[in-house]
Amino acid sequence: MMSLNRYRLKHLRNQGHKGASRASKLLERPDRLIGLILIGNNLVNILASAIATVIAIRLYGDAGIAIATLLLTVVILIFAEITPKTIAALHPEKLAFPFSFVLLPMLKIFLPLVMAINSVTNGILQLLGFRTEQQEGESLSREELRTIVNESGSMIPTRHRGMLVNILDLEQVTVDDIMVPRNEVYGIDLDDDDSVIMARLQESTHTLLPVWNEDINDIKGVLHMRNLSRVLTGEGLCRKALEEELDKPYFIPENTPLHTQLLQFQQKKLRLGMVVDEYGDLMGLVALEDILEEIVGEFTSNLADDNEEVSAMSDGSTVCSGTVSIRDLNKSLGWSLPTNGPKTVSGLALEALEAFPSGQVAVRLPGYLLEVEGIEGNLISKVRIQPLESD
Repeated sequence: MMSLNRYRLKHLRNQGHKGASRASKLLERPDRLIGLILIGNNLVNILASAIATVIAIRLYGDAGIAIATLLLTVVILIFAEITPKTIAALHPEKLAFPFSFVLLPMLKIFLPLVMAINSVTNGILQLLGFRTEQQEGESLSREELRTIVNESGSMIPTRHRGMLVNILDLEQVTVDDIMVPRNEVYGIDLDDDDSVIMARLQESTHTLLPVWNEDINDIKGVLHMRNLSRVLTGEGLCRKALEEELDKPYFIPENTPLHTQLLQFQQKKLRLGMVVDEYGDLMGLVALEDILEEIVGEFTSNLADDNEEVSAMSDGSTVCSGTVSIRDLNKSLGWSLPTNGPKTVSGLALEALEAFPSGQVAVRLPGYLLEVEGIEGNLISKVRIQPLESD
């Protein structure tokens, strides 16, 4: 009875399983259930001991006491304790559900006796500082639920287990961990010529385009590409129509947890948000698709994706662009680069160097060697990462 899985028991009870319903009633007050079982158990053991002693004395005299004690101890241990309880522990449902049919009415019959004995034992427990009415709750913490999911084995497919664990991780990840950084934001600058804007519209692989004027911090709105026909005329681009078709921009604080942002996207019926810092400066963009991919993995292919951003070398090292996300590298390669600081490989290298490099330079982190191989302006453009066997 005590070995039953409480969550499976609750599931079976909700499915209308009669044995599970009876077992649940018994387990509502485990002190009474234990009291009932132990009363019967001790009654039988003591009665068997008394009868065996009487028989042994008549057969062997005073020596029979020792013989009866030794023989009965072995018999009870093997046949009444270890063997049946081991079987019950291995197959709790097969035994608990049928036995509950007997235990439940017995508990009703012997309830006065059980309550009388329990009142004494509960009083002793209270004197020792224990509260019998305070039972441990059945709620699970995030880490306990994660363990259950990971240990489910073949009961849940591997991919589904990964999705469930990713959902649990949403609370620990913020939007700035998965956002597209501002230097990679693809959008329209109203300060550009019409020909430049037309080219941006034609080359776009995105459904939603942010629109700004001169400075990316001055976001005017978001253009949905389904409305593109409304901003184009026979003569070309109509700027007035373009500004009229813009949706109001939606701003997100940089430290917003992903699970919170997912709910906000759902409630506001939006798919794109502008991530801003405490000063209101734009840090990047995050889309609903980005959050969903954190759960199910990448399910769309972006035509603008450059697979050459990360390249595996024959010597075991990896050469990647400085803008590559550290989290993406860790997930795809099984690494453990630190993610509690900079979000990109370039930022990680700069933090470790504590200065902007003037040329090729290497820096060692716990378990990894970072080599700066390319610099463009004030940005580290290429980094080689070599995992180390020991540090």
